[in-house]
Amino acid sequence: MCTAISYLDSDHYFGRTLDMPRSYGEELVFCPRAFDLTLRSGCSLKRHYAMMGVAHVAEGYPLFYEGMNEHGLCVAGLNFPESAPNEMVCKGEPAPQFELIPLLLGRCKSVEEGAALLRTLRLTGEGFSPAFPPSKLHWLLADGKRALTVEPTQEGWKLYENEVGVLTNEPPFPHQLTALKEYMHLSAQPPKNNFSRLSLSPYCVGMGAIGLPGDVSSRSRFVRAAFLKENSVPMQTETERVVQFYHILSGVEMPLGCCGVGAGQFEYTVYTSCMNATRRVYYLTTYAARQISRVEMPKDADGEALVRYPFPKAQLYSLS
Repeated sequence: MCTAISYLDSDHYFGRTLDMPRSYGEELVFCPRAFDLTLRSGCSLKRHYAMMGVAHVAEGYPLFYEGMNEHGLCVAGLNFPESAPNEMVCKGEPAPQFELIPLLLGRCKSVEEGAALLRTLRLTGEGFSPAFPPSKLHWLLADGKRALTVEPTQEGWKLYENEVGVLTNEPPFPHQLTALKEYMHLSAQPPKNNFSRLSLSPYCVGMGAIGLPGDVSSRSRFVRAAFLKENSVPMQTETERVVQFYHILSGVEMPLGCCGVGAGQFEYTVYTSCMNATRRVYYLTTYAARQISRVEMPKDADGEALVRYPFPKAQLYSLS
């Protein structure tokens, strides 16, 4: 369960919540141009665009959850367990799910190039290892000019223009868009009396949004994130814009205990990311550490080794 958004406010901001029952040792990882991304097909991306994202590094290989590249292209994978196929039966170069983000960020400068690359690929059911079986995902791909929802089917890719700039989980994206039509009457402004000729007026602020779903289901989070994003006002500084981005995503975060998944386990927001894809800066908060950490993409992008930034483990406090 996750929520991702693509947001324009002077710069292009892109990020997501990762909602899981546990952490898998995620880190912020910078992958320079000369890091050898060996593919299961036997080919090797020995030269590619530099990229930075949250990943679990297994056997020296970055298993990216989301990221951006040096040209500002961003992508995030979100759980899509009911609709995603085990593998595709169409024609195309085979690509396991864990290679998709490195391929898109390593080879493409824009959404247009990403869409063209996807049309040449066939998703396979191969996992990285027995410890890391394949996940069933769909993806949000954005470059500041366009956003696409990328959904796999057995017969091939479905690419949807995503003008909302929001993606959650099930159901498939067209059904999520249809859900927005049920909330067209909502507004950030006080409601008007359309009920009758009776003299009726609001008794408090915020009543224009009565009916906005507040549960943590993926459909409700889609509607809520879209409402919060679309009604967000422009900010003046980088710090203000990043804080505003985090306030938008805070509306869909999951506190531990509110989303049970059986056997005493609960999904919760393990981390929340925000990328300024225009300036190539990554921001992070975790469940345990609410202060915003900031890392710039290294300017020396020609190295061969991964650069790894461990997540903050605990909240920091200061007293004046």
